[in-house]
Amino acid sequence: MGKYNFSALRVRQTALQSQTAGKISHAPVWTDIVRDIPPAQILVRGQPQQHQLVRQRLKTVPGASRPQTVIEVQEKRLKPKKASRMFLPVEIKYEEDQLRKEFFQDHPWELARPRILVEKTGKDFSQYDWSRIQQPGKRLDGESVVQRQLWLLNNVPDITKSAAYDIARQEFYRLRLQEDIERRVAAEEAEATGATFGPSAMEWGMKFEDQQFEVWKEWAKAEAQALANRNSANAMAAGTSDVPETESVEVEEENIPEPA
Repeated sequence: MGKYNFSALRVRQTALQSQTAGKISHAPVWTDIVRDIPPAQILVRGQPQQHQLVRQRLKTVPGASRPQTVIEVQEKRLKPKKASRMFLPVEIKYEEDQLRKEFFQDHPWELARPRILVEKTGKDFSQYDWSRIQQPGKRLDGESVVQRQLWLLNNVPDITKSAAYDIARQEFYRLRLQEDIERRVAAEEAEATGATFGPSAMEWGMKFEDQQFEVWKEWAKAEAQALANRNSANAMAAGTSDVPETESVEVEEENIPEPA
């Protein structure tokens, strides 16, 4: 039937015909199963279902004695796709994806900090309580701010995204400052007991910068000398000289003092 191949749909029929013709002695064990649960007959593949962005908020409802949880569904606008990309897996998005993107745009250097991606059980998130930003057994990082902001959005009544972001950032900055103070105090205590530390990252950076500056200075001198030689050669070829002539000074013999 044209370009369609129905061999897979007729596999049970083929097996029964092979048994009738004596090619096989026994029918396969899956013959009755395929009879009860036949393969799908639909030849047209539909587009995959689009996933909606679901958000949970705690809002004050008029007439209610306490805030109620409201589930908001944000419908995604369907964009026309090329035929080659029509049946690709659907992109799944969560609310914290946008929160994470905004935080790391404001704090790009947080991505340079080392992170531990290996989990012990695969369900470490179930042990965290994001009613506070600092969690036992987890280092403070950008993901802590994202999860803390998401918890505020889901549990604080009528809070906006910017207000939750400010609260999470303030807690994050306070703990970062505390870590820096503890690190400096530990270094001072170690130095007081005789420990010595090598050059810091800033000192290494300044050293490499000075070396590159010296290299650039030698290159600049060579370029300036080459440019001066080129200009002098062009002036001599044109028959003019930019060097002014020295004026001759006549000295009368009478004014020259005699040696004693």
